[in-house]
Amino acid sequence: MAEERANDGAWHGGWYSPAQRLDSPNFGPRPARDGDDGQAPVIDLIVLHSISLPPGQYGGDAVQRLFTNTLDWNAHPYFKSIEGLQVSAHFYVRRDGELWQFVSCDDRAWHAGVSHYCGRDNCNDFSIGIELEGLEGDSFEPAQYDTLTRLCAALALRYPVRQIAGHEHIAPGRKADPGPGFQWRQLQARLDWPVQYFPEVSTS
Repeated sequence: MAEERANDGAWHGGWYSPAQRLDSPNFGPRPARDGDDGQAPVIDLIVLHSISLPPGQYGGDAVQRLFTNTLDWNAHPYFKSIEGLQVSAHFYVRRDGELWQFVSCDDRAWHAGVSHYCGRDNCNDFSIGIELEGLEGDSFEPAQYDTLTRLCAALALRYPVRQIAGHEHIAPGRKADPGPGFQWRQLQARLDWPVQYFPEVSTS
């Protein structure tokens, strides 16, 4: 109970106080569950992504600008290939562990796209999206695992999280992030969650 009370102070509605807040316009309400008197779906999935803009270049504010529709499409040749894209995630973890939040966790961010996981479509409806600054297939920094561990633990105290997966698992063949450089076993050990929550942690 003491842990739960301490966690309550970390939240203002669906906003996590330790994160830097930067509101994205790219979100919407979570749809009502069919036949459930208009109740929102249970938020029980965390989806991990990786992102860097331009790909492989770290630092700067291009990701923040992308998620707030303020990216200068002419600032880099790569940006022209994604011109007009309107996306968001709930959270963004930088290489040094700095944490940003763009959408309330109570709302639906636009991070998953066409997706399916464990018998359910449209993962945006019931998931929380976390972007890690990085390149798919590359490794991630210890500071990122530290921040991610704290964030996932806080999310699990507020929401009935029962699964965590990568974009590659919910959109196989279309997406490949965060990729083989992400250490699922390390995250499972840090969180001490059941291996059944994870897509790539063996029980052996």
